Amino acid sequence: MEYLPEADTVSFTQGNILCCQCGVPIQPNPANMCVACLRTQVDITEGIPKQGVLHFCRNCERYLQPPTQWVACALESRELLTLCLKKLKAPLTKVHLIDAGFVWTEPHSKRIKLKLTIQKEVVNGAILQQVFVVEFVVSNQMCEDCHRVEAKDYWKAVVQVRQKTSHKKTMFYLEQLILKYKAHSNTLSIKEVSDGIDFFYATKQDAKKFVDFLQAVVPCRYKTSEKLLSHDVKNNTYNYKSTFSVEIVPVCKDNIVCLPPKLAQQLGNLNQICVCLRVSTTVHIIDPSTLQIADVTAPIFWRTSFQSLCEPRQLTEYMVLEVEPIRHHDRVHVAGEGAKSQKHLLADVWVARCSDLGMHDSQYHCRTHLGHLLKAGDLVHGFDLSNANVNNDFLNKMKPDRLPDVVLVKKVFDKSKRHRRRNWKLKRLAKELETMDTDSMERDYSEFLEDLEEDPLYRKDVNIYRDAEKLAVESDTEDDDAPRISLQEMLEDLHISEDATGGEGAEMMMD
Repeated sequence: MEYLPEADTVSFTQGNILCCQCGVPIQPNPANMCVACLRTQVDITEGIPKQGVLHFCRNCERYLQPPTQWVACALESRELLTLCLKKLKAPLTKVHLIDAGFVWTEPHSKRIKLKLTIQKEVVNGAILQQVFVVEFVVSNQMCEDCHRVEAKDYWKAVVQVRQKTSHKKTMFYLEQLILKYKAHSNTLSIKEVSDGIDFFYATKQDAKKFVDFLQAVVPCRYKTSEKLLSHDVKNNTYNYKSTFSVEIVPVCKDNIVCLPPKLAQQLGNLNQICVCLRVSTTVHIIDPSTLQIADVTAPIFWRTSFQSLCEPRQLTEYMVLEVEPIRHHDRVHVAGEGAKSQKHLLADVWVARCSDLGMHDSQYHCRTHLGHLLKAGDLVHGFDLSNANVNNDFLNKMKPDRLPDVVLVKKVFDKSKRHRRRNWKLKRLAKELETMDTDSMERDYSEFLEDLEEDPLYRKDVNIYRDAEKLAVESDTEDDDAPRISLQEMLEDLHISEDATGGEGAEMMMD
């Protein structure tokens, strides 16, 4: 008598069947055919194009993404792979995409090849997987933006930034703010003219966004105008060029101004003769005889505007003979006076013109806000109101006893030493320059750099970079009271060379 084995010890093996086409033994499947015969009967890549065309703009190096969008894609990048698959989007909806990748081709061959792996359910529920290559031919086509550039019609809106002054300190400051916040990223080109800068844009929305940025960083106002280029009567569409004219307040740092009497009273009974400390989001002024400070916003300025009494080139150089600080209890207090500066010291100063030394014994007495900086023997720039011929309505109506003889503006340091020991630099905008006085621009830019060194609040919104060429130079020990910018306030300017393979120029430079 034989015993049957236990059920758990019985092993079952699946038998093979013969392919109904070629008779090769295969594992059973719903189609009863081998893979080779199944591929001869069914082509799952049917309907998927094996060739395509990619339109490429050689000027801006962008690819066309239908219908009208142009996108920047690097070779064998994820963005380019997405763009190629979108060309095959409709046929690929009928199959299941498993994998997609690039097949290497010569960069100059104008060919881009994709290797695709797809799956599809075929006869009687059998799933067939297939790998094939799709080839794209790169065809050159100029985009609309580059076409407008070649036709000299590349901009749709322009922002004209202007300031009615003979020097460009505020424009240099605005340039640094634009660089820091990258407000010029959408500009097509930047052109510098004699009294300002022009920014060109492809759309009106980008220009309006830049105007909003200007209103947020400097006191200004703007006007708009449009010029009709073409009109389609059938579609009732218009083609305009827009112009935004932005005017910055005509007052700069270290300008002497004469306030309107009503405005001076509203700001805390200030004296009408004031000095502009700086121009940022507002115009910051100080009364040199009382140390009162006030901020004039853009709406207040344009409602009761005032002008500068003199330009920086009209200032006179004086020698300080004696400095006498004024104590707090000796100061004159006025009813309704505003806030006073805690960073300045009020002092009585006796000065004499440097040109009159050894020739005349004339001295001038004035009250100044620079008592914390001046000492006997220093040089200082000031404006001689007693001998000046100024055409200003508010100044002409002031009483003579209210006018100071001299208004001191800033202390004078040795320019050559300051330039030699300056171990930092600023970045500049890439601008197209018109024919203008380059000597005057260099002088204004040098004065702007000196203002940054002297005023920490003025440079807090400016990116200052280390100058590697001057960091190794030993600084001068003389004239140590001259203001300087510490290394903690400087940024490192990183330059990555074009050769990333470690060849010549592959080192990274910190400037």
